[in-house]
Amino acid sequence: MTGSETVTTSEAVTGGQTAASGPAVWRKARPNIDDDNREFWDGLAGHRLLLWHCGQCGAWYWPKAYCREHPNEPFAAQMCWQPAAGTGRIFSANVHQWAFDPAFTDDVPFPFVLVELDEGPLISSMLTDRADDPVALIGRRVEVVFEDHLDLDDGFVLPAFRLL
Repeated sequence: MTGSETVTTSEAVTGGQTAASGPAVWRKARPNIDDDNREFWDGLAGHRLLLWHCGQCGAWYWPKAYCREHPNEPFAAQMCWQPAAGTGRIFSANVHQWAFDPAFTDDVPFPFVLVELDEGPLISSMLTDRADDPVALIGRRVEVVFEDHLDLDDGFVLPAFRLL
């Protein structure tokens, strides 16, 4: 995925706060990055949305899983992370009207969507566009954008989506 919009920590509606003279402060839960999903997060850091792909039958997965279409090779040898188009349709949506965690207080109201990617898997994330009616979002085309938080000590990039 190339050419998509980038949102930096200081610009992000869904981020923390930036101290005037100090480093950025992130008040929300951080992503759980481990050995099973590190390549996914590394892809996001490079502004690429990666999905788990079966080299044998071409099936795509998110999150990482064994292929359901046939017997798997030991240690999922036929599976690997591959770049996805980063586009899809909103499958489901809601608009959070109040903060479920105090760290989100400044964000409400905000739309949260479940996107059916063009490759097939469903992925959930924030929608950067404001919306009042979540039902009106269903079926709309979206593309991934990258919310950079690399200025933090343990920097990371989050995927979000915007309407096309």
